[in-house]
Formats: sequence, structure tokens, C-alpha cells
Amino acid sequence: MSKTSRPAKTRELHNHHFDSTIWNDFKFRDDDIVISTYAKSGTTWVQQILAQLLFDGEAGMDVAYMSPWLDLRVPPKEVKIPFVEAQTHRRFVKTHLPVDALVFSDKAKYIYIGRDGRDVLWSLYNHHLNANDFFYDALNNTPGLVGPSLAPPTDSIIDYYHEWLDQDGHPFWSFWDNVRTWWAIRDLPNVYFLHFSNLREDMPGEIRKIAEFIDTPINEANWDAILEHCSFDYMKTNATKSTPMGGAFWDGGAQTFVNKGINGRWRETLSEEESLKYEALALQELGAECSQWLATGEIAPS
Repeated sequence: MSKTSRPAKTRELHNHHFDSTIWNDFKFRDDDIVISTYAKSGTTWVQQILAQLLFDGEAGMDVAYMSPWLDLRVPPKEVKIPFVEAQTHRRFVKTHLPVDALVFSDKAKYIYIGRDGRDVLWSLYNHHLNANDFFYDALNNTPGLVGPSLAPPTDSIIDYYHEWLDQDGHPFWSFWDNVRTWWAIRDLPNVYFLHFSNLREDMPGEIRKIAEFIDTPINEANWDAILEHCSFDYMKTNATKSTPMGGAFWDGGAQTFVNKGINGRWRETLSEEESLKYEALALQELGAECSQWLATGEIAPS
């Protein structure tokens, strides 16, 4: 029996992306699934996996439309909440909030995806660098913005890396806060921890574990189709179906959003000292066990 306490909402988070008050008006169903990451950690991939499991390997689904980012402030909650409440399929929504900024259900299923922060940063920089005017207009000019607007990034990924570490997730939100709060509830029976590296190394095995966690039997006759539709090549080719707004927010479209899907690109750019800076901060902010999991995907036996 887990001794982990049920999390409670203790704060609201607002910025150019977040409106955490949306969760206050969200009416849970017992079979809801919530996908959570910091960002750029495999969220879209797991949304695709869940769609394939829930819809039996169906091709061509508009997953981004079916599985909204609930705490994104665009569109506003007056539009988003009625849309989600009208859905008749088993709902699977995503969040990028820390646990204590959302409302937690004892019956919903939560899948948290982790990834080494350096890999997150490299993917985040591509995401930010290729954002277009439509992206900035939606985030900065939609009524209700709290805090500073989002500006284009620096031309140097090294500078971007140091700003992100030195300013606790700037210009987005705290990476450590997100990981730390979810790590604290990893032992709850309705929370499943998944690591991006493990999904890359053994996608079939991880998909089977996810299916078991969400209590959804796999139709073995469609297993090959499920795997094909969850492959990086398929998702890259059909990126408009899995990318928010069909990729309209990024130069190059949806295929820019579904970028590389690989780890370790930072090794070609960061010096040893720069890389160790991240590792030291991870240990300081998360502790040995959590920082080890984030780096390797391995959780030491308790």
C-alpha cells in the first residue's frame, strides 16, 4: 500500500502559456487519462500511443484535436471546457503543470514522461526558434495574459541553455519544479512513470505496459498497425494530425514540431564543464534517486 499522500492544489500558475484555473472547472470522469510532462519530453508521442490503444490502431486520427492541452490559455477556458465536456470517447488530455497547480483525481490515470533536461532543452530551442508570428500573436495578444510576453530566443543555443538553467526555466517555466512535484507522487496507484529513453529503446514493451496501466486490452490482430502508427517515421510523415494547430505555429509546419526524436544532441555542443553544470543542478534540485532516473530512465529498487 502506497503511503504517498494525495496531492492537493495549492497555487495557480499564469504566464504566456498557462492558465491553471481551467482545471478548477474541469469535471473529471472516472476513466480520464492525463498525460503530463515538463514539455518536449514525448508528450505528442504518448498522445499518439494512447489514441492507437483506445481506437484499436486506427489510421489518420486528428490526435492533437482529440487530446487538448488543458492548461494552455489558447483557446480560453470558456471555449475549451465545453469542447472537452462534449467529447464522447475516453478522454486523454495533456498538461505541463506541476502537480500542485492542477486538480488531482483519485480515479483518473496519470502518465508522467521524463527526459534528461539537456535533451528537453535542445528540443525546446528548436520549438522556440522556429515559432512564427502566428505563435507569438496567439500567446501574447490573446486577452488574459498574466506576466511578460514571450519573445523570440537568442541566436545561441549555448546562451539559451545557460539562461534556462540560471533563471529556472526561463523563458518558459521551472523544469525542476515540474519534475520534483511529480516525482513526489510516483508511488500512487493511478500514476505511471515513463521515460523517453525507455520508450525509444523498447517501444513495443512500453506500449504494452501503458495498455495494462490504462486497463485497455490490446487487439493483437491490429498490433502491427499500432506499432506502425506510433513509429517516428509515421508520425513525421503524418505530423499535421498530431501537432497543435496542424503545425501552423511553426516555420516549416508540423514536421518542424515533430523534429528529431533523438537524445544526446547536446553532447556535440556542450563542453564538459557546461554539461556538468546541469548535472550538479539536477542533483541539488532533485536528489540522487530522481536525478538518476531523469538521466537514465532507471529507478532504483526501494
